[in-house]
Amino acid sequence: MTSASVEGSTTDPVPGAVGPTRRRLPTQARSRERVERILDAAAQLVVADGVEGLTTRSIAETAGLPVASLYQYFADKEAVLLALCERDMAEMDEQVAEDLAAAGELTMAGLVETSMRAFVKVYHRRPAFMQIWMRGRTNTAVYDYGRHHNKRITENLLAYAADLGLIDQGGYSDAELTAIGELAVELGDRAFQLAFERDPHGDEFLIDEAIDLVAGYLQKVTAR
Repeated sequence: MTSASVEGSTTDPVPGAVGPTRRRLPTQARSRERVERILDAAAQLVVADGVEGLTTRSIAETAGLPVASLYQYFADKEAVLLALCERDMAEMDEQVAEDLAAAGELTMAGLVETSMRAFVKVYHRRPAFMQIWMRGRTNTAVYDYGRHHNKRITENLLAYAADLGLIDQGGYSDAELTAIGELAVELGDRAFQLAFERDPHGDEFLIDEAIDLVAGYLQKVTAR
C-alpha cells in the first residue's frame, strides 16, 4: 500500500481534489516538529470538542505556537484536517503492510480480516481520525482524498490477492473485478463508521460483523 507524508512530498495527487492547501512544505527538523505539534494539537481538540469546535486559534494555542506560525504551513483549519487524514491514512497503509507481512499463509478471508483489523489498530491510536472522516465530509479535499485512498487500497489488495492465487475471476472482466473490490472496500469503510460512531474504541460486535460482511461479499471471486 502506498503512503502519504505529512510534509506533502510523497502524497499522490487526488483527481478532482482541491490543490495543495499548505503554504510551505517543511524541510528542516524544526519545521517538521512544528507541523507535528500542530497536527497533534488538532487531533487532541477534535477528540475533546469535536470537529465543529475546531479553530486555527485553538489549534495554535494548544500547540503552544502563535497563530502566524500555523499559517506558515496551513491555509486554514480545513487544511489541518486534510493533513491529519493524510498522516493517519499513511499510518494505516504501513500497519496493513506490516501485519500482512507477518501473517504467513493467507486465505481471502484471512487477508480481509488482517487488513481490516490493521485499520482498527490505527483507529485506536488515532481516535480523531474517525471523527474527522465521519463529520468532515463538508471538506471536499478530505472527502476526495479518502475516496482516492480507498481506490488505492482496492488496487493494492487485489494485486496482492492475485499474487497469492486467492482470486478466481470467473466470468468477471477486469473492470468488473475492480468494481467488486472497490465496493468491498467501501462496504468496510461505511460499516466501520457505524462501529465507531458512538464508541471511539469501536463496537466489537459491529467490527466483527463488518469483517464478515466484506469477506462474505468477496466469496464470489475467492479461489480459497
